[in-house]
Amino acid sequence: MKLGKVPETVLKRSVFKQIQNRRDEVIVRPNVGEDCSAIKFDKDELCVVSTDPITGAINDIGNLAVNITVNDLASSGAEPIGILITLLLPDGFPEEDLRKIMQDINKQCEVLNVEVIGGHTEVTNAVVKPVISVTGIGKANKEKLVLTGKAQVGQDIILTKWAGLEGTAIITKDNEEDLRRHFNSNLINDAIKLGEYISVLEESKIAVKHGATSMHDVTEGGVFGALWEVAACSNVGLEVSLDKIPVKQETIEICEYYNINPYKLISSGCMLITTYDGKVLVDKLKEAGITATVIGKIVKGKDKIVIQSDTRRALTPPKTDELYKVIS
Repeated sequence: MKLGKVPETVLKRSVFKQIQNRRDEVIVRPNVGEDCSAIKFDKDELCVVSTDPITGAINDIGNLAVNITVNDLASSGAEPIGILITLLLPDGFPEEDLRKIMQDINKQCEVLNVEVIGGHTEVTNAVVKPVISVTGIGKANKEKLVLTGKAQVGQDIILTKWAGLEGTAIITKDNEEDLRRHFNSNLINDAIKLGEYISVLEESKIAVKHGATSMHDVTEGGVFGALWEVAACSNVGLEVSLDKIPVKQETIEICEYYNINPYKLISSGCMLITTYDGKVLVDKLKEAGITATVIGKIVKGKDKIVIQSDTRRALTPPKTDELYKVIS
C-alpha cells in the first residue's frame, strides 16, 4: 500500500469487515468518511469520540494535533471536552523540543477550552520523526448530533474558508528557506498565516444552529476527497462547480511550484456542510467573520460530478494526499 489513507476498498475489506463485536451503547460505527463514533450514556446526552494521527507535518505538530481532533468532534456537532495524546519520539529527540510540542498543545487547548486528560509518551526507534496520535472526547445532545452520512438530496453544499489551506501552511513552514528564494516575503508570510485558520469549531456551532444535516472536516485527500466521502457515506450523488471552490493565491502559486493539485491537498480548517438553505447559512457564517461559499448540490443517484465551464468529470475515490509528493 502507498503512503496516505488506505484505499476505500481495502478499508472496507480489511478493516471494517474485521470489526464484529457490537455493544448496544454504540450508535455510530466506522464508515467511509465518518470521523467520529458516538456512545449513548443516557437518554439525552451522547459521548462522542474521535482519533487522528499527525504524520505529514514536521513543524507546528502540537497545534495541528489538537485542532485536527477537535475539528472531528466539532464536525459531529459535539462540544469537545478532553484529549488523550500518544507521542512517539525518535531516539535522541531533545527534551527541549518535547517541551515545546507540549507547550504548543497546551496553548491550543486553552484557546479551544479543551483539557489534556491522559496519554502516553515514548522514545522509540520505530519512528524517525515525532508522531502524535490524539483521541478526542466530547459530548452532544442526541437531537443535535450531525453525521457525515446525513447529506440529503436537494441540499446545498457549502465549503468554509479555502481549499488547500492546511497543506499550504505545512509545506511553507517545512520548506520556508527554499520557498523564500523563489517567492516574495508577503506571499510566504500569508501562506504561513493560513495555519491560523485550521479550527472549524466556530463554524460547526453556527451550522448546527442553522439546519446543517451533514458536516465533514476536509483533511487528507483535500476538497475532492472530502466531497467523495460525504457522498459515499450518505449514499447520494453530488454536483459541484470547480470555479466556485475558493482557493487562496498563495496556495495556487505554491501548488504550481510543486506541481500538485490544491483540490487534493490536505485542508483542515475547511468544512463541508450540507443544508437546505445554503444562502442563509453562508450569510450567518459571514456575519461571524467566516468565509463560506455554496459550491454545489446534493443530487439523486450516486454520480459525483465536478463541473468546469461546460466540462463535466467524475470524482474518483481519494488517493494519496498531494502533501506526500512534497514531503517524500
